[in-house]
This record gives sequence, structure tokens and C-alpha cells, in this order.
Amino acid sequence: MSLKDQITEDMKTAMRAKDSGRLGTIRLLQAAMKQKEVDERITLDDAAIVAIIDKLVKQRKDSIEAFTKAERQDLVDQENAEMQVLQAYLPARLSAEEVAAEVKAIVAELGASGPGDMGKVMGAVKTRLAGKADMGAVSAAVKAALNT
Repeated sequence: MSLKDQITEDMKTAMRAKDSGRLGTIRLLQAAMKQKEVDERITLDDAAIVAIIDKLVKQRKDSIEAFTKAERQDLVDQENAEMQVLQAYLPARLSAEEVAAEVKAIVAELGASGPGDMGKVMGAVKTRLAGKADMGAVSAAVKAALNT
């Protein structure tokens, strides 16, 4: 079953269970997916859906940070709940050690050396680790690998 089908099934389940919080988050995700399909006139595959989910999770993290500074615990709780629903659709994340090992392998494959090759390495890393790791941590690992 594709990720898109799984999300649709989960929406139906949330409707039957009258789980309004989960249903709202899934509908938000489906709206983002539909918008991407309409804008780019494409049919989304699992990798593109994971990228959309990653973007939505990052938005939730940024919102949580802002709401925490503003001392709005009610909104922090809502964003946390949405983030938990969205993260259920993401593949298992790689650990920091696994990310570092993968980055070192890619640097060796490309023969990259020095900070000037950061763009080339990041392009290759993004395609290989998309959805599997936090890109902020990946960027730090790439910098560390190129500076040694």
C-alpha cells in the first residue's frame, strides 16, 4: 500500500472514530499534497509525500518554538499533537552516527575535499537521505566531513 493510500485509509478511520484532532491534521496533509499535485501537474510518489510531511513537521517545530516564547501552552500542545500525527508517516530516522557514516561514504564517492564542495555533496546527500534524516543534522555532518 502506498503512503498516499495509507493516509486516505487513516483519514477514514479517524472519521469513523470521530477523532477530530487526527482528522484535521490528516486533512491538512492531504490538502498540502493536493496543492502540490495541482501546482506542478504531477502525481506524487512516496518520496515527494515524505518531503511534504518533512516540511509540515518543520513548520510545526518552528511554531512550537514561537508559541513557547510567547507562553501559549495551548497552541504548543496543539502543534505537538499535529506533529505526532505527521511523524507517524515518516520513515525511521537515522541516528547521528549513521548519518555521519553515510556522509563520509558520499564524500569519498565524490572525491570531495574542502568547504568549496559543500553544494555538490549536499545535492548527493539530499537525494540519498531525503526523509531519513533531519537535513540540519546532515548539513552539520557534511561540514564536519569536509573540514577534516
